[in-house]
Amino acid sequence: MDEPEFIAALRSLPLHPGARNLEDDCALITIGNETLVINHEMMAEGTHFRPDADMADVAWKLVASNISDLAAKGAEPVGVLLGHSLGRDDARFLQGLKEALLAFNVPLLGGDTVTATGASTFAMTAIGRATHHPVPARRGAKLGDAVYVTGTIGRAMLGFEGAAHHRAAFDRPEPRLAEGLALAPLVSAIMDVSDGLLLDCWRMAKLNNQTFAIDPDAVPVADNARRDECMRWGDDYELLFTAAPGAAIPVAASRIGKVVAAGFAPLVLGKNAFPTADNLGYSHG
Repeated sequence: MDEPEFIAALRSLPLHPGARNLEDDCALITIGNETLVINHEMMAEGTHFRPDADMADVAWKLVASNISDLAAKGAEPVGVLLGHSLGRDDARFLQGLKEALLAFNVPLLGGDTVTATGASTFAMTAIGRATHHPVPARRGAKLGDAVYVTGTIGRAMLGFEGAAHHRAAFDRPEPRLAEGLALAPLVSAIMDVSDGLLLDCWRMAKLNNQTFAIDPDAVPVADNARRDECMRWGDDYELLFTAAPGAAIPVAASRIGKVVAAGFAPLVLGKNAFPTADNLGYSHG
């Protein structure tokens, strides 16, 4: 099975209402007047990081990828649980973990450790507190809405390739927590960009039974000569969202397109339509 097939199969299992039919990045649990926002991420050696990666950077990125999903829900971090494979450079991992927890003001709640005999895999569960109700979701984009993205797309790709100016974007991304909190009251749909901007646009449009018409020249990219690659590579951890066209956006973001009536393709990029998600970004499996 590939990733979409496996997730589709999971939907046949008993699901909590807060799972949102596994269509979102986070689950919700309401207790009294509070709603907890819960996310889980994994990182595997050879898939998410090189075997020779600095384990301090791996730990930072594990925390950041979880916090980025909380940011897309406008949630304040409460704490994280760690699943750690003991092995290479545990001391460096702990150093990076400490730096990330302090940087994002999120404490460690607990977790588990195992001794790994092969490639290392790390996991983390992040718990946040919703600051706005209803909690923003991938669903909700409306016909006529504008499509926005924060930041500059493609910096992680260039950093992965060794560009010194962009190295931190790949090794130590900064989740858009403040932006997510500010956007929560006004977005109609939102998600973080991790698998590639074009793929995530396609996914959000498909989920909303709409078409996203994206102007490729309006997308802020790190390298104009490699615009298409920048929009497909991923690991950006920016926020992709839709909002009413007249809304006053309270954060720095670029308007890159609009939501139009559903056609035969969920994504239209300039004059090119993409009926399937093939080769639009990164997908497991």
